[in-house]
Amino acid sequence: MCGIVGYIGFRRACERVLEGLQRLEYRGYDSSGVAVLDHEGHLSVQKSAGRLANLEALITEDLPDSSIGIGHTRWATHGPPTDGNAHPHLGGGCAKGQGHSVAVVHNGVVENYHSIKARLEVEGYVFQSETDSEVIAHLIDSCLKQILSEGPRLTDDVTDSPYVVAVREAIGHLRGTYGLLVLYRDQPDLLVAARLGSPLVIGVGDDEFFIASDASPLAGHTDRIVYLADHEIAVIKRQQLRVVHRDAGRIEPTVQPLSLDANDVGMGDYAHFMLKEIYEQPETVTAAMRGRIDRDDATSIFGGLNLTPSQLQNINRIVLTGCGTSWHSALVGEYMIEEFARLPVEVEYASELRYRNPPLDKGTLLFAITQSGETADTLAALREMKRKGHSTLAICNAIGSTIATEADGGIYLHAGPEIGVASTKAFTSQCVVLAMLALYFGRLRHMSYEQGLAFIDALEQLPELIRKALAVESTVRGIAERYRNANTFLYLGRQYNFPLALEGALKLKEISYIHAEGYPAAEMKHGPIALVDPLTPSVFLIPKDAVYEKVLLNLEETKARKGPIIAVVSEGDDRVQHLADEIIELPACPDFLNPIVASIPLQLLAYHIAVFRGCDVDKPRNLAKSVTVE
Repeated sequence: MCGIVGYIGFRRACERVLEGLQRLEYRGYDSSGVAVLDHEGHLSVQKSAGRLANLEALITEDLPDSSIGIGHTRWATHGPPTDGNAHPHLGGGCAKGQGHSVAVVHNGVVENYHSIKARLEVEGYVFQSETDSEVIAHLIDSCLKQILSEGPRLTDDVTDSPYVVAVREAIGHLRGTYGLLVLYRDQPDLLVAARLGSPLVIGVGDDEFFIASDASPLAGHTDRIVYLADHEIAVIKRQQLRVVHRDAGRIEPTVQPLSLDANDVGMGDYAHFMLKEIYEQPETVTAAMRGRIDRDDATSIFGGLNLTPSQLQNINRIVLTGCGTSWHSALVGEYMIEEFARLPVEVEYASELRYRNPPLDKGTLLFAITQSGETADTLAALREMKRKGHSTLAICNAIGSTIATEADGGIYLHAGPEIGVASTKAFTSQCVVLAMLALYFGRLRHMSYEQGLAFIDALEQLPELIRKALAVESTVRGIAERYRNANTFLYLGRQYNFPLALEGALKLKEISYIHAEGYPAAEMKHGPIALVDPLTPSVFLIPKDAVYEKVLLNLEETKARKGPIIAVVSEGDDRVQHLADEIIELPACPDFLNPIVASIPLQLLAYHIAVFRGCDVDKPRNLAKSVTVE
């Protein structure tokens, strides 16, 4: 949520920052802005409400040819999307800007900004926005003035300079979360970054550095990266990077390889990132399984759990927690783990788990499921469980993210960057990892060697099953065109397909803005069937599985009330063809894999309906990819 980009080096900063913001626009896209130093030593700022294209139209070649700058794309929390509320925010000086001493871009939330703002107003600071972030810029200026008034500091250590100390003192007053990047008017060779609960990474080049809220803007510019941790401040000069920690003092930053290139964050020949990511799923589920299948022992292998098999054998309950699509994958995981490992599983909304305080015994293990690794609710739930002494593991896609770092161990998805706001490939990768966990725990407990091998054989079919599922796109596109003007959709399934009904409905809501609800098919008669009419399509998930006959009865009930029926069926199903208005045929697969295979046409249905309705598929209204606030 919100994107930060910064550059210091020898190239034109404005171009580098704008390019980075383009790659980060999925993190926030209701306003944007840049700040650079001009030739006269002034902070030159351009900001605009709306999409990044509005800002790009304002910026011309006349913008200062500076080699240091910062930028931001915003997802509004405090104050509506306006030019004035866009970042960067300026601190100190006059209202017109030329006297301002500092520019700041901020991700996160300042919970105590009212009290800080009141104090700064008493000091004479004038606020130009309705945001919580502007207080940080003025607070840094206030701290800097106080430090400079005390006289010069005799130090050769850049981390002890007044400009760094001012940031350190300012963030000490903040309550909440922040990813900060600070540019000073009087320091043309200095950027200061700070992090607490909101990600920041630094790309290391030759005599240049790139700063961003995730790694995607760095692709193609550097193959070396530093992940900032909470309570760390980075002091960045053109030829020097220093990092200090609030508690540990000066630390040596760990430079890691960045295995990401520009093609990974580009659309290629696809019309949208979402469509590209749907079609990447044969490869991403393969990546999720790579190196984790052990046919010799008929089990799965996870190198990062950091718990021994004997410790895992003592687990008597698993809690899966997440938000949105991750919560739906957790529901799929609940069915898998309980069926194959006979281990009790609870699925909790992360936003509720933190406050619900459920009774959990010492044999409980938490898995926090997240694509970004930065979701505030999921992070808070993980921290609460750690505080109570429970082991915590993460299932995460973003390497170096906060949740991945703070969990006791975990499993990376290796799905690559997911740029489309509506999650697709992360969902299927999460389901695959949960399936492998079901195999792992099953083999630890009661599953036989032969059963384990059969499970592995089924998993290894997945990439080809998904390729066959992708082949139905033309059929799905035709259905989407016929039903694009519907006002409500119902998604119905049972057992493994109930979580998928929820996920299919969510996808449609997210990107087409059509009201949609998912239900267990048998629950229709207990209320939702009142919604059925000739204008309300029902999407039935009805493969030839263990509850096929039961779902067929539910379909008949809807048909009797003249509701249009879109049926997702197993190949060759003649019975449903005579009842449904639309048929989407998928290859047969074991029941536990159906939520993965059948998710493909549901993703495509949502995508094509959104395109026909003229919606912005990759950047739907009111949503952001990484939700770092409660």
